[in-house]
Amino acid sequence: MLEVRQVSKVYEGQRGVHQLDFTMERGEIVGFLGPNGAGKTTTMRMITGYLHPTAGSVLVDGVSVHDQGRSVRAKIGYLPETPPLYPDMTVQSYLKFVANLRDVPAREVKLRVSEMVSRLGLQGREKQMVRGLSKGYKQRLGLAGAIIHKPDLLVLDEPTSGLDPNQIIEIRDLIRELGENHTVLLSTHILPEVSTLCNRMLIINQGKLVLDGSPHDLGSAMADRFKVSLEVKATQQQLMDVLTPWKKAHGEVIADSTLSSTPTLASSSISSPSEEGTASAAVASDAPENAISGTPSTIRVRLTGESSEDFREELFYLLSGAGLPILEMKRENLSLEQIFLKLTTSEPDATSEAVAEPDEEAIGNEHASEVQAASEREMSDSDSGEGSK
Repeated sequence: MLEVRQVSKVYEGQRGVHQLDFTMERGEIVGFLGPNGAGKTTTMRMITGYLHPTAGSVLVDGVSVHDQGRSVRAKIGYLPETPPLYPDMTVQSYLKFVANLRDVPAREVKLRVSEMVSRLGLQGREKQMVRGLSKGYKQRLGLAGAIIHKPDLLVLDEPTSGLDPNQIIEIRDLIRELGENHTVLLSTHILPEVSTLCNRMLIINQGKLVLDGSPHDLGSAMADRFKVSLEVKATQQQLMDVLTPWKKAHGEVIADSTLSSTPTLASSSISSPSEEGTASAAVASDAPENAISGTPSTIRVRLTGESSEDFREELFYLLSGAGLPILEMKRENLSLEQIFLKLTTSEPDATSEAVAEPDEEAIGNEHASEVQAASEREMSDSDSGEGSK
């Protein structure tokens, strides 16, 4: 549905984005992430035709956004972070205005407006002035304007920014629903939103794409070491007698049912920490004697492997062979926050070109020039067509 091919954008010698290359299939909801100034907004404006790339091409349904802008833009719905609303219009008149701009057939305008009002929860506000709407309702109205012409590709820039929790849930549910019939590119700084809504995510840093993959698989794929949390019925002494000679992982006790509800872990460990690669565990300073060598209790342990190799099967046979029941074993993956920080906190190379998001005035001037040029091209094409007739 969307192809971004080696796209770059340069502003007065400063590189905004550099050779971005990715595709999106129909029906995908893709999260687009990156720190401030990484180039997200610039990329989205090139995808929607507001900016021209310095190099590369953007194709929607196989057609170039910039060679056949008018026909391609009919396939795209765009919601900027600040919706482009007219405060002196009513909700209903604004939607009619956008429907006409988007070439919705005249006989369908009334039906489409009614559909958007119902779908976006704007009932009862049709006659209200836009200036009087809350931020949440303005966001809904902006989204209604973005989808009123039923686009194939929907580009959303921070759609839940500034909303209260109830509004965020409502907008997320709506985006999930839209994903059933639209391809959605969603820019956000709310990382849980990506795992909740998206089946894929892209991370951009310093104008370059640094990650492309499923948010549910990336945690395990990017982990340097294999980690599991383990719940075992044993005494600490029994557990450490088994784990100490084992070379695959080292660990720490994180909970013991024989201790108080909020145990304080001592800095000392049961096993000798000097033996590299062996298991070790911190002991609760106020642990009763049976927590170490008496009655078996439920102990939770976090084990970290010496590599990314999966050691769960070997660990299972090791503990079961020692007669220690495993009540729970769960693999621990990197969180999206950890992945994001890992990919976006590296220091830029001193020799690399600077990355910059342009200021709004520069964008406005460039956009105005491009709109004027596009209008002149369309008028020229129209005159040529009439002449040929």
